[in-house]
Amino acid sequence: MTRPGRLAAVGQWMQRHGAAIRGIQWVVVAVYAFLILVPAVMPLPGDTAHLWNNLTLAAQFVFWGIWWPFVLLSMVMLGRVWCGVLCPEGALAEFASKYGRGWAIPHWMRWGGWPFVAFGITTIYGQMVSVYQYPKAVLLVLGGSTFAAMIIGLLYGREKRVWCKYLCPVNGVFSLLARLAPFHYKVDEDAWRRSYKDGEHGHRVIPINCAPLVPLRNMKGASACHMCGRCSGHRDAIALTWRAPSSEVVQLGDKQANAWDTALILYGLLGIAIGAFHWTASRWFVDLKMFFATWLVDHDITWPLDTNAPWFLFTHYPEQNDVFSWLDGTMVIGYILATALVYGTALLILLMGATRMLGRFNAVRLHHLTQGLIPIAGAGVFLGLSATTLSLLRAEHVSLWWASDMRIAILAIANLWSAWLAWLVTRRYSERFVQRGLAMVWFVAALAVVDSAWWLMFWGWASK
Repeated sequence: MTRPGRLAAVGQWMQRHGAAIRGIQWVVVAVYAFLILVPAVMPLPGDTAHLWNNLTLAAQFVFWGIWWPFVLLSMVMLGRVWCGVLCPEGALAEFASKYGRGWAIPHWMRWGGWPFVAFGITTIYGQMVSVYQYPKAVLLVLGGSTFAAMIIGLLYGREKRVWCKYLCPVNGVFSLLARLAPFHYKVDEDAWRRSYKDGEHGHRVIPINCAPLVPLRNMKGASACHMCGRCSGHRDAIALTWRAPSSEVVQLGDKQANAWDTALILYGLLGIAIGAFHWTASRWFVDLKMFFATWLVDHDITWPLDTNAPWFLFTHYPEQNDVFSWLDGTMVIGYILATALVYGTALLILLMGATRMLGRFNAVRLHHLTQGLIPIAGAGVFLGLSATTLSLLRAEHVSLWWASDMRIAILAIANLWSAWLAWLVTRRYSERFVQRGLAMVWFVAALAVVDSAWWLMFWGWASK
């Protein structure tokens, strides 16, 4: 057996120190539980509260200012290490599964649309209850998700992360972003076959418990792997290995391509997520709300203007002067869905045009080409979440002169990365420079549509 390289040695270290990794997970679970439980029973912060002297504001900053934006960034840089090493929800789901009933995973749970549907419902509901602002909403959304993960763990599988694989609201997003990671656990199929021959001669192979239910022998890419290191060195055939960040999208994208991934990219990350970030800054939202409110009053219909909805349905914090009427809540839902429909459909049409430039229309080619938008989609969600980071820092009078330039730089890098991926994908379907160039015209137009959303949020509406 040859000596592993440095990166493979890291994987081997993780495999040998699984107990330490599990210990880290339980520390994260404790911190997570503290941050979602304690602020929920504390009074809301007053006008004089600061990040350094108020636990509620500190927890808000940790969750939405640091935790979630940089978890997304970690997917691109490290793969799903967060899932396998740090995620409290995954650790609790696996722990519950260890002592649960061990039922077989039902057919309905295997439905391929759950990553899109769960992401959409969670994102919209989070806006309905103002999850970025209030600790009770955090407990309801994040705590509710964790509780559901544990219930699924108690019912299904045995020491598995069934929730993570099928129902986690961000599993689909993490799966897409991890395809850009610069390394993965690579399976050497020849070495795997040799290990079977060795097994026939009495060499015992210790089985591996892959908690996220990845078929190790056929594992390709990093989209489903939780990077926990348990399988490193298994059968002398699995090792942590460097790869080109474009390789999974370009080389495996046609095999991984499916309509639900396309829906998650176009109507989820570039639709619902944009609408969720947009509505608080949108002048159009305000104008539409005033139009409908005026129409209702003129027609003597006043019940939609009532503010008696419970806090777990629509935001209701009178002491903070933050209360949604039934009209407000309905407008938030409608605005997000309308934004998703407009942006998602516009992008779909442009990508269909790009696909047609490469030959007769083909759905697999469309889904493959759509994966080129993963960098700009991920960058957009990062920018949207980091807006909360910046608003909290702005409230503490931190100088943010660099923020606009940083946003432009992130968008520029993401645009170039997406365009490069798309260019490489077109080469899979045509060697003709003219065909590929025409396809790129349509794809660049799609990038411009995405960029328009962030221009409106950060510069267009802000300048008025």
